[in-house]
Amino acid sequence: MTWLTAQKAHASFPLQMPESLSGSETVSGDELLQVLATLANPHRLRVVAALAEERNYVSRLARDLGISRALLQVHLRKLEAAGLVSASIEVSADGKAMKFYEVAPFALHLTPGSIMTAARTLSTDRQLEAELQ
Repeated sequence: MTWLTAQKAHASFPLQMPESLSGSETVSGDELLQVLATLANPHRLRVVAALAEERNYVSRLARDLGISRALLQVHLRKLEAAGLVSASIEVSADGKAMKFYEVAPFALHLTPGSIMTAARTLSTDRQLEAELQ
């Protein structure tokens, strides 16, 4: 059984990797680690949960989550870099450009075997630490 499968945004868990991370059936250890590290933050987990309900723009999402727009932007950039959310710009009725975020379809099914396979492709420790910071 493969652990990388494109799923609908509202698919049931267990998770599978975002289709945008890799066009192949395997995901590198670095990609897996980036996704897991990104989701390990409680603010980012709440952002994903909120966006799973509905797409949203930064100001309203920040109000809904009770965090500053600046802090939210930091978390959205990390989520976007990990392939977990995507953004699109739309023009409102009054002519303002608004950036809407939504959850990218993903699901991740981890098994000891899939972790073993991903671990074999990890970068060296120094490279990896630099990328995750």
